[in-house]
Amino acid sequence: MIGTETISRVIGQDVYDTEGQKIGSASEVYLDDETGQPEWVTVRTGLFGTKESFVPIRDADLTDDGVRVAVSKDRVKDAPKIDTDGHLSPQEEEELYRYYGLGTGTTGRTETVTTTETTGMAGTAGMVDTDRTDTARTDTRGTVGHDTSGPTTDNAMTRSEERLDVGTRSEETGRARLRKYVVSENVSETVPVSHEEVRVEREPITDANVGDAMDGPAISEEEHEVTLRAEKPVVSKEATPVERVRLDKETVSDNVQVDETLRKEEIEVDGADDANRRM
Repeated sequence: MIGTETISRVIGQDVYDTEGQKIGSASEVYLDDETGQPEWVTVRTGLFGTKESFVPIRDADLTDDGVRVAVSKDRVKDAPKIDTDGHLSPQEEEELYRYYGLGTGTTGRTETVTTTETTGMAGTAGMVDTDRTDTARTDTRGTVGHDTSGPTTDNAMTRSEERLDVGTRSEETGRARLRKYVVSENVSETVPVSHEEVRVEREPITDANVGDAMDGPAISEEEHEVTLRAEKPVVSKEATPVERVRLDKETVSDNVQVDETLRKEEIEVDGADDANRRM
């Protein structure tokens, strides 16, 4: 059972459902004006904890691991969307009672008393006043913030404001890979080649060659043969390494503009002079 003395330990704790599944983290605790006891806790859910849902805390337990509530995670996920502005109207509170099934006689309230919660007063349920009963919240330090002084608060109000907490997370934006494939191209080169051709030379008979000319029969048939040669281009191919290619990564820093709307509380003083009216 969670009472007013343990409220400060609830704020910021992880909230778990009946099956032990984590729902989110506790943000604010709302008290019942008549009993002064914790009645609701707002739980931050979603990817970045930007969504808040109201969860009944009357039957919750505070453990070493966090807060264990008596509802399921799916139930909280589909809870009515109500602004966490520090005040629950009678209609909003009745909507939450109806959604979580808290409108039975076991809670000490009757179906006709739609705006009064009387937890712990079951014996006087038939005498419950039908005047409007609102809930108030505590800030992260555990101070109860009623609009007027009451049995569970002192004579001071706590003014709170939202602060922007910006961080980063790493996510995959793409992939790069190396792939090797074969292409063909035509290459032309000029290669010098040589070849032999037949050239007929005639020389007159002289005293120097008359002996060779007269060697042999005077009249005969004869053949002489010359072998001709020519150069031809010869082509061969071989694979030769030319370079090595690898993928590497480098980190590049950039500035990104983040815009967000922050809420803050203002306090006005009734009955003071204009200079001290607004703080």
